[in-house]
Amino acid sequence: MRILFLGDVMGRAGRAAVAALLPVMRRDWRLDFAVVNGENATGGMGLTPEHAKALLDAGADVITLGDHAFDQKTMREFCVQEPRIIRPLNIAKSGAPGAGARVFDAPNGRRVLVAQALGQVFMKQPYGDPFSAIDPVLRAHPRGGMVQAAIVDIHCEATSEKAAMGLWCDGRASLVVGTHTHIPTADAQILAGGTAFQSDAGMCGDYDSVIGMQKDEPMRRFITGMPRARFEPAQGAATVSGTYVETDDRSGQATRIEMVRIGGRLAQAGPQPLDLSGVAGFGG
Repeated sequence: MRILFLGDVMGRAGRAAVAALLPVMRRDWRLDFAVVNGENATGGMGLTPEHAKALLDAGADVITLGDHAFDQKTMREFCVQEPRIIRPLNIAKSGAPGAGARVFDAPNGRRVLVAQALGQVFMKQPYGDPFSAIDPVLRAHPRGGMVQAAIVDIHCEATSEKAAMGLWCDGRASLVVGTHTHIPTADAQILAGGTAFQSDAGMCGDYDSVIGMQKDEPMRRFITGMPRARFEPAQGAATVSGTYVETDDRSGQATRIEMVRIGGRLAQAGPQPLDLSGVAGFGG
């Protein structure tokens, strides 16, 4: 199976880039399944139903969220109505709207598990243990049996915690990929048990910024310690960042992983070049 995971969509620039490029990626890379983390897609803080629908219409099979899952209050009801939205398993002690894991259909009768958990290290809120949250989900959905592929989005600050989650899931998940820190890491690999892993998929947004926000206000706060204005998403040319994985249907093991960076300022990467003729702002 050919799977694409795109990192945190950041504001209008990120939404526009995903809308332009994801259909081309699906076509040229013959994708079977695409997951997009959308938790920063609306003004950098959360996701509205309108923007969720736009990402789904662009070709996302599933949207994962994160610690900003319910910053937009309309998402609380929408994620119950829309099964293609996955919020973190451990976002609330007494449960939360929607689902933190779900099995989805893929072409040719295949099934894909998508699950998400929040980390604990350096996070602002005391979320529950992500390891004990993920464990029963993977036990109930063995890859190559109950599902042909299993994807875990670990949304947290610390790369050490993400690496530990990759090892915890090795041999059980097809892909463990980190989100939240908005910077793509150079450690894409297949672990010993056949699980593809990357500490952070990066963001889909303008990298001429401070992790997706316009530079002036974050710089002012770092230098002076004093806030003056709200953070606003940067609106320049966006890079679509993520992870491409190929898996074996019989075992659920990953057989290939490639970092993805298309457009914008970063060095370009992907499983193969895209035909961007006719795609405005991306060489067309």
